[in-house]
Amino acid sequence: MRLSRSLASATAVCLVLSLPYDAKPHARVEGRQAAAPEPFGAACSSRVTGSHVIAYCHNPYPRPDDVSLHIECDRWWDVDSDGTPVEAGPAQTVRLTGRCWKEVRSVWVSHRKGR
Repeated sequence: MRLSRSLASATAVCLVLSLPYDAKPHARVEGRQAAAPEPFGAACSSRVTGSHVIAYCHNPYPRPDDVSLHIECDRWWDVDSDGTPVEAGPAQTVRLTGRCWKEVRSVWVSHRKGR
């Protein structure tokens, strides 16, 4: 007795599907793990006393962090200031200061990876 082509094809497919998973040939995909990002960034705290601002930044990481103090003054005629970058090296604490003539509206510290 002869099997038709469609029946023979179906029988072959069933045999392949019934093989154990390890016996089936399959492509091996080896993806590279993305490197974990290096921790970075000094922890900063700021204090406003009247028109004076003091910020302390401590860098617990091995890579230097260039920190800058930015002060926005409340009065329209008072000049806002952006401090020059100061390097906070590994395990180092730096002090940043600035002021307005009158009231301070907001204060923040920016970070940039050092060399």
